[in-house]
Amino acid sequence: MSRIGKLPIAIPSGVTITVDSDAITVVGPKGQLTVPHLSDVTVTIEDGNAIVTRKDDQKVAKAQHGLQRALLNNAVDGVTKGFEKKLEVNGVGFRVAMNGTALEMSLGFSHPVKYEAPTGVTVTTNKMEITVAGIDKQQVGQVAAEIRALKKPEPYKGKGIKYADEVILRKAGKAGK
Repeated sequence: MSRIGKLPIAIPSGVTITVDSDAITVVGPKGQLTVPHLSDVTVTIEDGNAIVTRKDDQKVAKAQHGLQRALLNNAVDGVTKGFEKKLEVNGVGFRVAMNGTALEMSLGFSHPVKYEAPTGVTVTTNKMEITVAGIDKQQVGQVAAEIRALKKPEPYKGKGIKYADEVILRKAGKAGK
């Protein structure tokens, strides 16, 4: 039995889950998310909980059991609380500012770098900190990864864009005489 898959998902008040044959729709106070309904598992709603069970004990069904539960739980968390990731910009001369809905950055290149966030994700700045927020966990993580990829942190001085909780292992520079 999947350790994650067998756990019930508590449905908070104000959240409704609609189960169809090909998709599961989760509607809450922050918005609406659609999760694919995987073929080898069934989702039932009883007593304010969503329960995911698999149809048989084949390898594919076992893999989909935990996955379906995790996707559904992330959707419920997203429409109630939302998700956010924080990024830090480190480096002399580096600048971060919002220009309308676009994120405009000076990252040591010969040109300013602009990043337009997709719909459903909000990007805000506070000095040298970038906050990516939204209701879809996968989309928030993807946008944060794309922003970080614009200037990855380097190991000698630590310059670049890193996650707020990320630890950059520093290397020693050249050994002088």
